[in-house]
Amino acid sequence: MTGGDDEPPFRPRPGRSRREAPPPSFIRKVRKLAAQGPGAGAGRRGAKHRFNASGRGRTMVGARALSGRWASAQPGARRVVVKARVVKLAKAGGGPAAHLAYLQRDGVTRDGERGQLYAAGEDRADGRAFLARTEGDRHQFRFIVAPEDGAELADLRAFTRDLMAEVECDLGVPLDWVAVDHFNTAHPHSHVVLRGRDRSGQDLFIAGDYIAHGIRERASELVTLELGPESAQEIRRKLEGEVDQDRFTRIDRALVKEAKGHIVDLRPGGGHELWSFDRQLRLARLSTLERMGLAQAESASVWRLKPELEPTLRRLGERGDIVKALNQALADRGLERPVETLTLHDPAPETPVVGRVIGKRLTDELGDRLALIVDGIDGRVHHLPGGDVGETEAALVGALVEVRRASDVRPADRVISALAGETDGLYRPSEHRRRVEAEGRLSGVEADGYVEAHVRRLEALRRAGIVERLDLDRWRIPEDFDQRVAAHEARRGPAITIRILSALDLEGQVGSDGATWLDRQLVGAGRIQPVQMGFGSEVERALAARRDRHIAQGDADPTPTGVRYRAGLLAELEGRELDRVGSGLAKDGGLPFRRAADGETIKGVFKDKLSLASGQYALVERTRDFTLVPWRPVVEPMRGQTVTGVMQGASISWRLGRERGLGL
Repeated sequence: MTGGDDEPPFRPRPGRSRREAPPPSFIRKVRKLAAQGPGAGAGRRGAKHRFNASGRGRTMVGARALSGRWASAQPGARRVVVKARVVKLAKAGGGPAAHLAYLQRDGVTRDGERGQLYAAGEDRADGRAFLARTEGDRHQFRFIVAPEDGAELADLRAFTRDLMAEVECDLGVPLDWVAVDHFNTAHPHSHVVLRGRDRSGQDLFIAGDYIAHGIRERASELVTLELGPESAQEIRRKLEGEVDQDRFTRIDRALVKEAKGHIVDLRPGGGHELWSFDRQLRLARLSTLERMGLAQAESASVWRLKPELEPTLRRLGERGDIVKALNQALADRGLERPVETLTLHDPAPETPVVGRVIGKRLTDELGDRLALIVDGIDGRVHHLPGGDVGETEAALVGALVEVRRASDVRPADRVISALAGETDGLYRPSEHRRRVEAEGRLSGVEADGYVEAHVRRLEALRRAGIVERLDLDRWRIPEDFDQRVAAHEARRGPAITIRILSALDLEGQVGSDGATWLDRQLVGAGRIQPVQMGFGSEVERALAARRDRHIAQGDADPTPTGVRYRAGLLAELEGRELDRVGSGLAKDGGLPFRRAADGETIKGVFKDKLSLASGQYALVERTRDFTLVPWRPVVEPMRGQTVTGVMQGASISWRLGRERGLGL
């Protein structure tokens, strides 16, 4: 093809196809790997699926992954265990406050004193101010930092501050955090609570791999810098200490990793190089595992590991921690109990446990669920699985409680179901009261209070859509009532429900002028029979002492067949205590006290909750006086506001808003 004489010749210039992307440069590859975090550079699978993989700190972890220079993996690096949890505050309720309070509990310092909050620039941080700043935060970070050699650090608080300064540098934003140091375990450790916002108020998102690896890296560097690299002698001593332990150890982890088809071959020249010391450790540990039924010798230096080795050892480790907690709780109260009486429950037992709270522990130190340690009247010491920390914190050490499985049908539910089964699915409070009096168990105000407790239960179930109120004296009970109630309780969440029987210990109840739990055991129906050992023996002695006190005060008379108590004794004791407490409050507050009468409408400002021997009471302040009426959880959100209720015997029917109806 040619053009005219005046046109230059046409010469094609082939270029790069638009479909062909330019080869990525080295810098581009580095940036891509760094942005992806250690999952790409270190070969760890699933890193991009971790919590907030694109959050702050990914650059630091990505750089370590690219270089392969993980400080914690270097010879001589000091080990640090870091546990972390991200808590969604929208679902936490009162958990953050209760969690912070529990971390500051008694007995966690070197001297057994109460834990002290601190921050970057404060030795005594204000927990309430910190919680106030967290209002509106979407989430919260919680860390436990436990250096293996924490006992050798000169100042654990200074170490934690240095660590958080490093974290702040890696994340590139100023952090708002508080911490508490604990020395109540073999390894001193720090609990750090970090806000989900930085100090400028911006939401804080941390890359999952930094949470999992970056903090441990920084902690290991700091401990190694202070104490120096770990020597071969130290490593040997620590590993030798793991040979006989009933938990999953570093030696077990190495054995599981080296096993091929659950077979561990430790014969010389078996395909891997081992130091003689490492081989001796493995053989010694395998002998221990054989005694535990978790390994079997196939031939000389060839062993078969059981598939359930790791989960079994982890469960044994958890069990060991629980047993230590039980023994510590007993020692703190100066109690001795036979080993065979220690009872671990998971899940909660079918039979309710009644006893005295002697200790509490977080089932997960990063979470909001507390386990209770209860010295039962059945002569056993029970470790009961975790309930909501807010509810469990209300059960103070020394208090008498009843703990039951959350999905259990309550005694009141069984009574309601039985009565409804006899009357074509109807429950009538008036008929229930008539039966109670006919049986001779209770009368007057006591019978009213007993029946009213069942009505309150029905009100709660009505709001859940399980029963129907036809009128003031008729309730429709469905045929599948028991199953629906059990499902309702299971949906409520906690593994256990806790009922506080008395905030007073046995000694305080014996000398009290109120209607105590001991009195209800002596006078009321359905007395629980204690076992004549352990705490059960203490309860029997306390019942005898309380009985003698009533006889001495003229409230009971001995008879040939037992003891006859004055009619209406429980109501009279309750009245005596209310008059005494009310008179004392009147002197301090200026307003006179007036006891509420049966059928009276109570209207005033709910000021406070009081825990007395007779139970828990709401202080309601009116224009010219104040009164004390039974407290119920439903009224607690109305603190400082006007409430209305109607006294019904020994109980009260709260009216909290027209839209909610009566009897709340």
